[in-house]
Amino acid sequence: MGQMASMFFNKVGVNLFYLCIIIYLYGDLAIYATAVPLSLVQVTCFSVNGSCGTHAGERNDTDPCWGSIRRIDAYRIYLVVFTVFLGPFTFFNVQKTKYLQILTSLMRWIAFIIMIVVALVRIGEGKGAGHPPLAQFSGIRNLFGVCVYSFMCQHSLPSLITPVSRKKHLTGLVLVDYILVLSFYSLLCFTAIFCFSSGALMDMYTLNFGTCSPFVPPVIGYFLGLFPVFTISTNFPIIAVTLRNNWKTLFHREGGTYPWLVDRIVFPLITLVPPIIVAFCTNHLEILVSVTGAYAGNGIQYVIPAFLVFCSRKDSALVYGPELGNKHLSPFRQSGWVWFVLFWALTCFIYVTANIILTDVNL
Repeated sequence: MGQMASMFFNKVGVNLFYLCIIIYLYGDLAIYATAVPLSLVQVTCFSVNGSCGTHAGERNDTDPCWGSIRRIDAYRIYLVVFTVFLGPFTFFNVQKTKYLQILTSLMRWIAFIIMIVVALVRIGEGKGAGHPPLAQFSGIRNLFGVCVYSFMCQHSLPSLITPVSRKKHLTGLVLVDYILVLSFYSLLCFTAIFCFSSGALMDMYTLNFGTCSPFVPPVIGYFLGLFPVFTISTNFPIIAVTLRNNWKTLFHREGGTYPWLVDRIVFPLITLVPPIIVAFCTNHLEILVSVTGAYAGNGIQYVIPAFLVFCSRKDSALVYGPELGNKHLSPFRQSGWVWFVLFWALTCFIYVTANIILTDVNL
């Protein structure tokens, strides 16, 4: 994506592109740095206290965890441990992660299938606690920021398209891919809203299957409770190094090199410190996801691709002529779709901003 930005954007556009990527990656790191300690708190505090009388979703930060230590204190202790163990990776390069990513993907599939099956079994037994209304318009404001994260499925598109030598059926392949992703998302979401009551659903869905859930075997409860710890911990160093390299690219000048102190100390520190500070100040995953998705994620998913399409089509028309024949033309090739995407991006921005302003959220 950075190469395409360099091809079709001017200098200002390229800088804005990298700035958007950087903000988005900061949000990702803050979410990851929050999710891991939060998961550990949910698992260890309940197991130590041995108290499951109150649903996990109803507990607050001032509840005791270990004696006089509150849950928020335990969260920050885990955050410090998380930073100490994973933070140093920001100062180095992360390479040869093939098998690590395969293991992470396998764990994701296992966790997703377990959650879907357990929820379906509970619903099938008539024990589902969810009774969602037909529509709840107050949730639309928050929907936009969260749903932007569904574009994660697009990350795998290059690996799907590039190896295909004959691209005759490429459109159908991508369509099937998106249908599968949509089906999986829908199955996960609908089983969740019918299995759990809306007030009991936690920000991180895996925690609803924790050790205090009577319908989940303890082994599965611990696995799902600690699932974000394993998967996110493997991704955090990769994203941190990616963010550090984007900072270097943003300030890079042709033929120039960075001093050792700036290259090895300053860039890693400005990569690591801000998201850790954000995670230290708030453990509200929902608001972090909404803000990151609706602003930086909005730019990456909607604004930047729309301008890339517009500029690339303009450039192609100048080089090859307006009558260029392309058998791989998108069914959304009309320029009106570009404006529709930009309008949709603006709508997402307005709705999430309204949600932040109108909703009393304690950051």
